Amino acid sequence: MKPIFFFSDVHLGLHEREREKEKERRVLSFLSHVEEHGERLFIVGDLFDYWFEYSSVIPRGYHHILSRLGMMAERGMRIDYIAGNHDYWLRDFFPTELGIPVHLDPLSVTLHGKKFLLHHGDGLATNDAGYRFLKKVLRNRFNILFYSWLHPDWTAPIARSSSRTSRTYTSTKDYGESDGMLKFAAAQFATGYDVVVMGHRHEPSVRVMDGGTYVNLGDWVTHSSYAEFDGDTIAVKDWTV
Repeated sequence: MKPIFFFSDVHLGLHEREREKEKERRVLSFLSHVEEHGERLFIVGDLFDYWFEYSSVIPRGYHHILSRLGMMAERGMRIDYIAGNHDYWLRDFFPTELGIPVHLDPLSVTLHGKKFLLHHGDGLATNDAGYRFLKKVLRNRFNILFYSWLHPDWTAPIARSSSRTSRTYTSTKDYGESDGMLKFAAAQFATGYDVVVMGHRHEPSVRVMDGGTYVNLGDWVTHSSYAEFDGDTIAVKDWTV
């Protein structure tokens, strides 16, 4: 049985060019491993630090990774993209051009007899009403249409500034035992889920809880972490080239 892979929070485009090229090299190496050894791949949000699709334009700088993902899908690798808090403006490029479905909401899926819930993790802090309101604003189709009328050279700096603000805001939130992700996971286990997989927090972890297993995938900013499910157990690992 081939393993199933999960990763999130790569935040391509976050840093200066040289650091981004090194990150790209690591991600491409990981994707080669997944294609050779894996059955399926889930991207659990925030592959990009900023992504906005115009009808005929996508952000520059990601073509190597986009090409690799597209080739993997074309050769039969099943890949799913669960949107994160930096992914509000994913439209039809991934499913149409790459053959990769995009899920704007959490994804429920059964893998080798175990019931998984995949959720990026954004908006789960109980004191995060401000973000939940912002999420509705950013995903509003009229707001997206208005934003698309602006030239990409104008919108990219605005979006990158918003991304920095989002990271600062998120860093102040409590996602631990007293609030947020673990409480959410526990509630899902009570309804029959076996595994809850999230990103967003940027701290890799696996926790066996009452009724199921909670996984946080970490990130590729300060880590190079991912999860691997062998059909029985799920483990978080660190990718080394």
